[in-house]
Amino acid sequence: MNRRATLATTARVLRQLRHDPRTIALLLAVPVLLLTLLRYVYDNKPLVFDHVGGPLLALFPFTTMFLVSSVAMLRERVSGTLERLLTTPLAKADLLFGYALAFGTVAVVQTLVASSVALGPLGLDLAGPTVGVVGLALLDALLGMALGLLLSAFARTEFQAVQFLPAAVLPQLLLCGLFAPRAQMASVLRGLADVFPLTYAVDGMQQLAVGGLTGQLARDYLVVAGCVVAALLLASATLRRRSA
Repeated sequence: MNRRATLATTARVLRQLRHDPRTIALLLAVPVLLLTLLRYVYDNKPLVFDHVGGPLLALFPFTTMFLVSSVAMLRERVSGTLERLLTTPLAKADLLFGYALAFGTVAVVQTLVASSVALGPLGLDLAGPTVGVVGLALLDALLGMALGLLLSAFARTEFQAVQFLPAAVLPQLLLCGLFAPRAQMASVLRGLADVFPLTYAVDGMQQLAVGGLTGQLARDYLVVAGCVVAALLLASATLRRRSA
């Protein structure tokens, strides 16, 4: 991987995002808006907001990063930009990790904005350390970005890329333990939940909501981080020049 080529790709993607206010609004404003709506839904039940707010602080950035990164990479293929770039000395890894750095930078900003609003004005009260909460929320945003880049390889149009959102995210959301304890699920569903990376993201946030750092929490961090790396490596291997 060529560092200069990777950084050049990162700069190009960030310039494109800077001139796309709707995408910036989706990434930065929508998670804050959703958390604010959630806060007032449970206006008279602050303990309930504290219980569900932590996991959703991870889920909202995960979802928006998944959507934007998958559509952005697919657009490169559909427009022919990817094919032109790969006729140059730019390698697939340079392109993919340049995208990862660009969206990773956006994920940092997104997580800081959402966490600052949730833990500040919205009054989200989590027992765990703030650094741990923000760190796990950032990993979850990066996970959404990595899975979006990976699954974009299997779509031919932007509409198909959007269709991957419910297909890839909703099953994880239903089985992650947010709506019902995993221990009460059927064994088949528990087995599926155990292989979904979002399960560990939500489990980590639930632990941070009630306590400090534990061995299980460290496992959740490692699993989410490992899934980010694995998804990026797989995305690099499956990246195609054309969408057809």
